[in-house]
Amino acid sequence: MTVQAYTVEQVAEILNIGRDKVYFLIRTGQLRSIKIGKLRRITDRHIAEFVTSLEEANR
Repeated sequence: MTVQAYTVEQVAEILNIGRDKVYFLIRTGQLRSIKIGKLRRITDRHIAEFVTSLEEANR
């Protein structure tokens, strides 16, 4: 099993949103993340869960 972990900046680029918005989503629990030491990372699974929740909310 391979898991990709992205920086906040990479996720902002992937989702085409600002870096501050990514931090807001993390802070409010809408986007999950992990900490590795002092580093914040978002996995591909976290991104997929976030996008799925948006799709379900827009049904």
